[in-house]
Formats: sequence, structure tokens, C-alpha cells
Amino acid sequence: MKWTRHTAEQIIAKLRQADADLASGASIEQVSKKLGISAQTFFRWRSQYGGLKAEEMKRLKELEKENNR
Repeated sequence: MKWTRHTAEQIIAKLRQADADLASGASIEQVSKKLGISAQTFFRWRSQYGGLKAEEMKRLKELEKENNR
């Protein structure tokens, strides 16, 4: 698979799409192939960003930048 970097907003959007596909009966392998990611990446994203919304993710990134300073 081609290596690309996704933004947090893209990840959250892809996870929402994946949830919809999984609810319709698709397998993890089918969903990850459709999204262009590996199954391992899907599970890692799900554990990191699973319950977040885009606004919450932006706020989290701002706090991380502030803490780094």
C-alpha cells in the first residue's frame, strides 16, 4: 500500500465511513481496503480516535501544542 499521512479530520471522517460500512455487513478487510489502509491501521486509528469528533480533535491538537511549549 502507498504510504500517506492523514490529518486528524481525515481519519475521523474515514472512521465514520468505516462504521457505516461495518454496520451494513462489510468485513474489516473489505472496509480497510476500501479506505486504502491496512487492518492494523484501522484498529490503531479506532483506538486513538474512536469516540472523537472533529471539533474535539482540533482542541486536543491545540492543547498538545500548548503543552509542548
